[in-house]
Amino acid sequence: MKGKSLKEMSVDELVDRFADLGLRQYRAELEDDHAAFNRLFDQLRDIRYELKSRDGDQRTALLRLYEHPNMQVRLNAVKSTLAVAPQAAREALEAFAASHHYPQAGDAGMTLFALDDGIFEPK
Repeated sequence: MKGKSLKEMSVDELVDRFADLGLRQYRAELEDDHAAFNRLFDQLRDIRYELKSRDGDQRTALLRLYEHPNMQVRLNAVKSTLAVAPQAAREALEAFAASHHYPQAGDAGMTLFALDDGIFEPK
């Protein structure tokens, strides 16, 4: 039996799925499996779009993942909430960049650079 589509999932189910995909992405990165990492990135993007499309822009539900024990899950949540919680997300990105826990610190630093340089505008 096939699982639920994203449209059929509750916000809580989408957040749980987002966290699970982040954990899988973290493992793919450890194994240098770039193809898997990229496929998971696409699935995370689809969840972000689904949450955004819900009444009131439900990406705010991802804020609860700011406290997740896995750095990749946290980073994905932070980057996905830049448009809905810009100050909190920026502070989290700055903390990631200062942590020197790579590769997440590098990703956070590049995101800050892109924000500050106007290359990236969260939507």
